[in-house]
Amino acid sequence: MVRCSVEVRGEPAITGLPAVSWATERLIDAALASAAPPTDDPAAVPFIEIQLVGPLSAAAHGDGNVPVQAESYSASTTTHEGRRRITVAATDERGYAYALSEIADRLRADGYAGLEDWHETESPAVPVRAIQRNFSSVHEDSPWFHDRAFWSAYLDHLAAQRFNRFQLAFGMQYNYGTGWESRTATDNYLVFTYPFLLDVPGFQVRAEGVTDAERDRNLESLAFIARETRRRGISFQLGLWNHAYEFGHESREWYPISGLDADTHADYCATALGALLRAIPEIDGITFRVHHEGGIHEGGREVFWGKLFDAASKVGRPLEIDMHAKGVDDVLVAAARKPNLRPVISAKHLAEHMGLAYHQASIRPREQTPLRFAGQDTAVTGVTDGARRFTRYGYADYLSEDRPTDVIFRMWPGTQKLLLWGDPALASGYGRYATLGGSRGLEFCEPLTFKGRRGSGEPGRRDPYVRDDLRLGVSDWKKYRYAYVLWGRLMYNPDADSTVWRRALREDYGDEATVDIEAALASLSRVLPLVAHVHGVSAANNFYTPELYVDLPISQQIKCMHYAWDTLDPRTWEGVSTFDPTLFAGIGEYADAAVDGVLDGRYTPLEVASWLVGMADDGQRRLDAALASLQLDDPQVVRTVVDLRIVIQLARFFAGKFRSAVEYALYRRTGDAALLQASVDILAEAHQSYANIGEIADGVYQDDIAFGVGLSDRGAWADRLGPMKEDLDALRAELASIDSTFTTAQQPVRRTERWTADAELEAADAYDRAAPLAVRLRTSDILESAVLHFRHLNQGETWQSAVMERVEGGYAAEIPAEYTDAEYPLTFFAEVSRRGDHPVFVPALVSTLSNQPYLVRYSSTWRSR
Repeated sequence: MVRCSVEVRGEPAITGLPAVSWATERLIDAALASAAPPTDDPAAVPFIEIQLVGPLSAAAHGDGNVPVQAESYSASTTTHEGRRRITVAATDERGYAYALSEIADRLRADGYAGLEDWHETESPAVPVRAIQRNFSSVHEDSPWFHDRAFWSAYLDHLAAQRFNRFQLAFGMQYNYGTGWESRTATDNYLVFTYPFLLDVPGFQVRAEGVTDAERDRNLESLAFIARETRRRGISFQLGLWNHAYEFGHESREWYPISGLDADTHADYCATALGALLRAIPEIDGITFRVHHEGGIHEGGREVFWGKLFDAASKVGRPLEIDMHAKGVDDVLVAAARKPNLRPVISAKHLAEHMGLAYHQASIRPREQTPLRFAGQDTAVTGVTDGARRFTRYGYADYLSEDRPTDVIFRMWPGTQKLLLWGDPALASGYGRYATLGGSRGLEFCEPLTFKGRRGSGEPGRRDPYVRDDLRLGVSDWKKYRYAYVLWGRLMYNPDADSTVWRRALREDYGDEATVDIEAALASLSRVLPLVAHVHGVSAANNFYTPELYVDLPISQQIKCMHYAWDTLDPRTWEGVSTFDPTLFAGIGEYADAAVDGVLDGRYTPLEVASWLVGMADDGQRRLDAALASLQLDDPQVVRTVVDLRIVIQLARFFAGKFRSAVEYALYRRTGDAALLQASVDILAEAHQSYANIGEIADGVYQDDIAFGVGLSDRGAWADRLGPMKEDLDALRAELASIDSTFTTAQQPVRRTERWTADAELEAADAYDRAAPLAVRLRTSDILESAVLHFRHLNQGETWQSAVMERVEGGYAAEIPAEYTDAEYPLTFFAEVSRRGDHPVFVPALVSTLSNQPYLVRYSSTWRSR
């Protein structure tokens, strides 16, 4: 029985390209599995002829609107004598492969009809669209590392979603130099990578316990992965995140490294790197962690790294040298500027978490100040803990228009490691703002990153499910394939049509449930990014995950040390900074302003709580609607329903925590017993929401979901209830000890929602350096005040302000010439107020929280390049 026949024609110079050949194979498979009705009649078999022509260019097509940038394509369907022909032109190999993959997806989803009267021209919005996969556990990651079938299916999916870079990262799971976790290293398999892959002539370096055959197998598997990645048109980036060959006398490495000392370390690493790059020519680049957590002390570090960069340069082919941004300075950048090397700085998108789509308008005050602590060794951490501390958790000062390096962003995995995620609005936002400041793109750390980290892995435990019908084995990525679709396709085109991602939803959930499942996932996928963005209790992914939350108390009577190093006094909810203190107010800041009766434009904790409740209500409503048509015995449906129910409870829990914490903070400032009573009542209800999660997950998820050995990194939801009870008991005891009749006459201001200004902020598309930039606020509203806030696109600087004057049609101000005389782009927003209302921001966050709530302008000097 045959469904559809496909023939791909074109010049051998096109059809013989590796990625085109791969996409053609995928297309033929799709034809065999398409939605067209099968038939035994050869004459009735739909036939599609695909003609690859090229190159795609405006000159060739006589159309000035045809894109000419890399990875673009144009496809057009015609029908002649009942035969369908699709003509595809592209700018390069990837462009042809993307067009063929799109044809395959349409054919598989909708059969012959999916290509009827199809005309499409596509080009990428984001140059670098990347996924990072980590090897963190010898027990849990070795199976997929060596599994050829795993890689075929996994890489097929990445390539079809138009990811064009894949990083396989080794050694990221251990931080060397500071912290208890680095002094107790155990599972060091492939951490200091070279001796697990190579025997380097001239050195007697070994990973003890690894046989020659095992070492050779590791290299063979890595070479296979690199080849298969490249064959699909994806650049292969090797992550060598750790160059520590020992972690100290307290550590008990399972595979001790022998044959190295401080005198031979750099020379061995340089020689080994050169040998590895020659052994696997498909390696397109290396990602290094170049600050002290990567194993190299920061005093004189340019000598070590200079030797490695020199070795890479001498390999003789173009290589990207991706330096993890934390602590990178001009000295390191200069050391990487060698023949054949293209240095790139990779900055964190929002600390080690997935937050909202825009890049934080400011970083926490804690990151603005050099770190000082007892026993500090500045020879080890002096750069990162000193003048460059503000580089830890954002783009820092790397977005200068005159910079000598490219910049990309990396989305770290602290927010949502386990539960399903899928919001087209946020995904589009990540795509739109991945090129902020001329950056090249964004790399996502995939779901389950760090599973089994730091010796917590066990054979067969990477799959987090206990039910046999839900387990996925090495194919656990398939649970999250919808997230990959959104990240990849909406980075390529943030304005892609919804049919692009609904194909995957239809395949998993059926036609009738697709719209409701899409909506439920979208609403609920905003919950944890919002919490992570606003509740900045720790920037580190191994100390904080809102998904499996370690409780921080509200009561001042409980001393919590878990977040002590990253949250200032009082170490309760009241003392937590947001990750964007310019746009969001913390609990204590809001309470101070509420008691004084004067609020600024920042979003309040009560507004955040209201958003979370709305997300939970909408998610529950759409999930209930979907349940009527879902196949409830389907494993992916079960996984999805369980995860959505868990996130609903998490949303209600965190909404309650925000509200209870506000009531308690107001009580502490007024002594009003009614506020303390409200705090107790709200918190009790929030705790019940969290307790519900344990019941939902019972018998579904493992009772120890280990992403490491620390308190935040393992366990299950039921484990978290004890400290929550202590916090509630402390609040109840405090309530019993006070005068329950005392109330305050002056009621604090409560802001749970805000008015929206009918206004738009405008400025020229580009400005001249050393000339004032006029900014206008167009509005018909009569405002009490309008203030322009502006700053260079440099998170190491503070915001400036200028009062906007009333002019015809609105308000106006200038960013002065002395401020525009700088190498950084400008970013700005307005804060406006009207009589009887508190201030608001222009532009404001939209309902999906997926936009950028400030404007960015670039100089004419930059625009002319």
